[in-house]
Amino acid sequence: MSDPSLPQPGRPNVGVPDPGAPGGPPGLPGAPPARTPHIVSKEPWDPYVSEKLTPEQERYYMAGQWKLMWWRFRRHRPAVVSAFFLILIYLSTLISEWIAPYDLHTRHVAHTFAPPQAVHLFHDGALRTPFVYGLKMERDPETLQRVYTEDHSRVQPLRFLCHGERYDFWGVIPSHFHLVCPPTDGTYFVLGTDRLGRDMFSRIVYAARVSLTIGVIGIVLSFTLALILGGLAGYYGGWIDNVVQRLTEIIRSFPHLPLWLALSAALPVTWSPLLVYFGITLILALLDWPSLGRAVRSKLLSLREEDYAVAAQLMGAKPKRIIARHLLPGFMSHLIASATLSIPSMILAETALSFLGLGLRPPITSWGVLLNEATDINVVAVNWWLMLPVVPVILVILAYQFMGDGMRDAADPYA
Repeated sequence: MSDPSLPQPGRPNVGVPDPGAPGGPPGLPGAPPARTPHIVSKEPWDPYVSEKLTPEQERYYMAGQWKLMWWRFRRHRPAVVSAFFLILIYLSTLISEWIAPYDLHTRHVAHTFAPPQAVHLFHDGALRTPFVYGLKMERDPETLQRVYTEDHSRVQPLRFLCHGERYDFWGVIPSHFHLVCPPTDGTYFVLGTDRLGRDMFSRIVYAARVSLTIGVIGIVLSFTLALILGGLAGYYGGWIDNVVQRLTEIIRSFPHLPLWLALSAALPVTWSPLLVYFGITLILALLDWPSLGRAVRSKLLSLREEDYAVAAQLMGAKPKRIIARHLLPGFMSHLIASATLSIPSMILAETALSFLGLGLRPPITSWGVLLNEATDINVVAVNWWLMLPVVPVILVILAYQFMGDGMRDAADPYA
């Protein structure tokens, strides 16, 4: 019998390795590469290696809700810029007396309806400290209106960090310090004057304190009413819920503007300016809480059945503690965002009422009161600077809207 491993005549060399063919013995031409060495880690096996977090991931997952909101809010650039602007505006209300060059009621009878004075840095091609040119007044022979022109021969430098008109800081501390003072022998009307010669810039600065605080105080009252009534309706339900719901429906069924006008007109004329201020604030708060109260009620209706709320109830916690410590913190961020978006409506409401003559009244000065003096279109057509109080109203409303949008997005940081 022949050996099958030897070449057989007439048959292919089956089973005989070909030195030149691939897959031959190692070391021969065409042999496969050496096998990759098998490396075994000598480290002890960790069954949780796939669950370990990087420091950045751990920082994110261990952060609280408010920190997550802040991180998300910072990514909303318009909201951050708007918040910074609002902070500056509200801080300026604390030092309105320092910022305003004149007192709120100071009159310049020789400069009624004076136009804004421009601040200059160059005179005859030479750089100088900030200054204004003196005003020269003439009568128009046809219309008999006062016409003011700059007198370039009278260069009047401004004074900074100086002593000017005396005032009572917040009505308590006598002082006369100002950041900017008019020239010793001239005037400084950066936004012009009104029909009584009062500086418009100073009046706008003082009016910001009233218009901005009325929105904040109003939303605090509205927020408190919404938490109390909406919380009771959502937690207890039953007849309490029915009463609160019917009350909100009655309030929301009336158009807001006519109701504002009716309630504002009902304020006694003999009330002091301070009482009128708080009366308008209370009216705005009473008409604004239903929308926020419904949001509180709907959230509590869903959260009161959660396990942690039921557990607190079984452990003997009182309803007040359950609502305040367990339920409200779960959606407080949403409420704050909603309340922030309600502040602009209150500022606009006060401005509208004062503009129509049914809100705040002199001597209290707000942006709406200043705009009330610009109701005559003939006067505004000639003295356009009387409409300048509308500029801070627009800027503040837009800033609140942008900031509110950013806070609303940040209120759900996991979205």
